[in-house]
Amino acid sequence: MPSTIQADEGSIVVAIDKDKHSPSAVKWAVDHLVISNPTLVLVHVRMKNSPNQVGGNGAGQNSNRGLSDQDTYKVFIPFRAYSARKGIAVKEVIIEDISVSKGLLDYINNYHATNIVLGASSRSAFSRKFWTHDVPTIVNKAAPDYCTVYVISKGKQQSVRPAAKPLASSSARLPSSQPWSAARLSNYSEPEDISRSAYMRAEKNSFGPEMMPKSGISNASMDSLDFNTREPKNSYTRSCPSDDTGLFGPLSRGSVDATTQNLDFTQVSVNDNCSSSSAWESEMSRLKLELRQTMDMYNSACKEAVSANQTVLTAKELHQWKVEEASRFKQARISEEAALAMAEMEKAKGRAAVEAAQKSQRLAEIEAKRRKYAELKAKRETEEKNLALNDLSRNDICYRKYTIEEIEITTKSFSNSEKIGEGGYGPVYKGRLDHTPVAIKVLRSDAAQGMQQFKQEVQVLGLMRHPNMVLLLGACPEYGCLVYEFMNNGSLEDRLFRKGNTPPIPWEIRFKIAAEIATGLLFLHQAKPEPLVHRDLKPGNILLDSNYACKISDVGLARLVPPSVADCVTQYHMTSAAGTFCYIDPEYQQTGKLGTKSDIYSLGVMLLQIITARPPMGLTHHVERAIENGTFADILDPTVPNWPLEEALNYAKLSLKCAELRKKDRPDLGSVILPELNRLKELGISCMPSPGNSLNTI
Repeated sequence: MPSTIQADEGSIVVAIDKDKHSPSAVKWAVDHLVISNPTLVLVHVRMKNSPNQVGGNGAGQNSNRGLSDQDTYKVFIPFRAYSARKGIAVKEVIIEDISVSKGLLDYINNYHATNIVLGASSRSAFSRKFWTHDVPTIVNKAAPDYCTVYVISKGKQQSVRPAAKPLASSSARLPSSQPWSAARLSNYSEPEDISRSAYMRAEKNSFGPEMMPKSGISNASMDSLDFNTREPKNSYTRSCPSDDTGLFGPLSRGSVDATTQNLDFTQVSVNDNCSSSSAWESEMSRLKLELRQTMDMYNSACKEAVSANQTVLTAKELHQWKVEEASRFKQARISEEAALAMAEMEKAKGRAAVEAAQKSQRLAEIEAKRRKYAELKAKRETEEKNLALNDLSRNDICYRKYTIEEIEITTKSFSNSEKIGEGGYGPVYKGRLDHTPVAIKVLRSDAAQGMQQFKQEVQVLGLMRHPNMVLLLGACPEYGCLVYEFMNNGSLEDRLFRKGNTPPIPWEIRFKIAAEIATGLLFLHQAKPEPLVHRDLKPGNILLDSNYACKISDVGLARLVPPSVADCVTQYHMTSAAGTFCYIDPEYQQTGKLGTKSDIYSLGVMLLQIITARPPMGLTHHVERAIENGTFADILDPTVPNWPLEEALNYAKLSLKCAELRKKDRPDLGSVILPELNRLKELGISCMPSPGNSLNTI
């Protein structure tokens, strides 16, 4: 059943439909009318199944007969989101009637809507001229005088019919359950006729047989008595109160002027048998006296009734005035509350604007500080770069200094044919210097931290000698070139993933490589006077020579950590995380606190890659599930036969401990990890078939 909601006084009623003018009508009403009273009543008229009826709330064109309740309620869906964004209370009303105009007019009259907004007709001006059933036109003509009708077209006001008078008081607005019609009024007689008929009845009753004189007056003579019952011009015609009818039952309700001057007894004939005329005269005098007294009493009662009626009317007028005053006071109070609410809203907007301005000012100050800090940082980095170049130009650094001409000759002017790889800070070329194969890493000019890495590489590797660390042979500081010893088998990453279709590495050699990586990493962590953290440990930075001896390279990101913070409890705080994704310590990445155990996480991921030959993304999760499901053998590198499953399982569990998310849960490198890897290394060497199947034959 359609729902009807009574509109509050002052509510804005908008007629809506599926036509194109309804959205613009709602938007116009929200922008121009919903100011002091944020209540909007959306009315939709659904047509009854009546022939020759054309509907449509907005233009009066579209028929909505036959629509289901679900389709009807869909009309309100576009307006709910709009009203929610505007923060407006919306009431939805569905009216079912035989025509749209009749349904809207009934709603206005029943609920006394003072404002209604309609969408314009979608017909042309020519067709509207000859079409009398246009809804906006009918509503404009038939709406009550207290209702203002707005017609909206394309978001603009097409026409407006203002209210001719304000809405009356609440008691006057209530629809009358028993209206007074002309037919009902015709059933009542005039007061004068009532008075006349009543008096005639009293006349007949006053002169009964007991009142007749004994001298004998004939019936014809009594009928000739003419009592003038015509009312004077100023006589009061209102009916007397019901309480007085018992006292003046025989008399009429109108005033009667029956003085002795109006009584005419000249035509009364007396019987010849009457004994004397004096008896008749005395009887007539007595009757006149009684009639005069009766009329005086009647006039006095009528005056009292008039006074009582005037008192009742005065009380009613006073009550009506009080009701109107109460209504005006209520309207004034509502207006005052609306004004106060609007003032509070404006104050809130003002406070919000002030807060937004203060926030913008704080952001501007922060941005100015950041810009100033960035300028100082850039200036400091420039000074450090110049200082590094000056330091490298000295002759007290223990490395061989090569000229750019020598490097260009050996790399054939940095030809792509001599390029063997690409590092994080520039390409790597193969060459030959001092009759020794070398690898030359060239610093890119656009590398943000290239010069810092160059200086770090020279400082760390210039005086460092270890079997598992790449040997720095020399440098060309003017052009940022580093010269390393050449490793024939390239990186561990290329060999694990068999780049160039190289043969797979046996499991014995893989255990040996894992132990040598841990040995080189322990050397960095035990460096004097301060420990070193590599920060970018991955298979791509592990190089292999012709005998598959591994060496750690690319220490450009290494950090010197003070000895007091080199343990696993207290960390050295870094301002920015560095390294390669999937190998970076999660705790270091989140907190920026660097320690020697930050390299242990990278080592754990790399150890899992050595036995699985899989990418690092999600590798720890896959290995854990394989161990839990009993399918660990399936996750091992399938290109390598005869894996020792028990030893490989212990190796995998140790690697997973190294890759724990929290630093405190990771094992110690020197006392736990390296001894276990050395044991597996010895196991692999003992399981090698013969010297003929050595590393050189792989």
